[in-house]
Amino acid sequence: MSETVLDIHLHSKYSRATSKSMNLATIAEYADKKGVDIVGTGDFQHPQYFEEIRSNLEEDERGLFKFKHKNFKSRFILSTEISSIYKKNGKVRKIHNIITFSNLKSAENFSTKLNLLGNIKSDGRPILGIDPKMILTIAVEIDPFSIFIPAHIWTPWFSILGKNSGFDTIYECFEEMTDYIFALETGLSSDPEMNSLCSFLDDFTLVSNSDAHSPDKIGREVTIVDSPLDYFSIREALKDKRRVKTVEFYPQEGKYYNDGHRACDVSLSPEEAENCNNICPICGKKLTFGVLHRVYDLATRKYPSDKCQRFYKLVPLQEILSQILSVNVKSLKVSEFYNRLIDEFGSEINILKDLALKDLESFGGEKVAFAVKSVREGRVSINAGFDGKFGVVSVM
Repeated sequence: MSETVLDIHLHSKYSRATSKSMNLATIAEYADKKGVDIVGTGDFQHPQYFEEIRSNLEEDERGLFKFKHKNFKSRFILSTEISSIYKKNGKVRKIHNIITFSNLKSAENFSTKLNLLGNIKSDGRPILGIDPKMILTIAVEIDPFSIFIPAHIWTPWFSILGKNSGFDTIYECFEEMTDYIFALETGLSSDPEMNSLCSFLDDFTLVSNSDAHSPDKIGREVTIVDSPLDYFSIREALKDKRRVKTVEFYPQEGKYYNDGHRACDVSLSPEEAENCNNICPICGKKLTFGVLHRVYDLATRKYPSDKCQRFYKLVPLQEILSQILSVNVKSLKVSEFYNRLIDEFGSEINILKDLALKDLESFGGEKVAFAVKSVREGRVSINAGFDGKFGVVSVM
């Protein structure tokens, strides 16, 4: 069976703090560059964007969509992220969830239903005062083939297991509807190895997505599924973690890995934070609790499970080139070098994960091949991210 690369969590130009170039054509173009076979539309419930989806995408019988006006390799899946801010068990909860549908009619019906319950026009990722359990119930009733995935599950501020506004288990949030949840998103600051410390997550498949707000971030994390290019087959495959592997950031690069206080540039490991009573040693304010600390707090194992789901840890190619060239990652030099490599070898994922190093060296040079080899083998140095500040992975 063929492998299919997914990135189903991203945002359109209608979301806050998102590039105006995040339109369907550009998303498809960059999905091809990155090696993503199926990419999320993002934000389908936004009325203006839904009309763009209807006008520019063509539905096939496999629950996927292709761009009408140009022959891109990648296919689209109808996806959105909903932010729920509500109160449960005496505490304000802030939970983000990814939802996909298998057809336009179901997506439209879902949006119509949500519009009766909150303002879906306010943002590409709307904030609704609705319990996610209710949103899940609506999705399942409208389309039994919908997929509902709690997003970046450990992020401190907006996630199902986050320290500041989440729960201690998945069941606590979804109760009897938990059986409809079969996949969870690791987020940039965790990986399957970290998640395997928590035995209550063993029954869930772990997925990764980019959560991209600009085209160049598409595919920075992806899910690889042992499945043909078919919505319904992929949905079934996602229920079986043996058929799924992920491509992850080094989790330390995520912006909530360590505990910390950004204003004081303080980054601490869980042990160091505990020694400070979780108080910033510079200003005396409370530290932002990191993902690693939260995982440790809920862990039921001392060591990662030997049945940990398969995954790769990679560094985005543009970051690697930026370090080699000693220029900003958004510089023209990086862009030109990156595009030459993509034109030669097909996609970023192929270059980072599978391409023979001798082929990469012959075209890209010794430094590029050395850096990619170092990333594959984990020979990197890392300053961990904290309190909303991304970490830095050094490959040279």
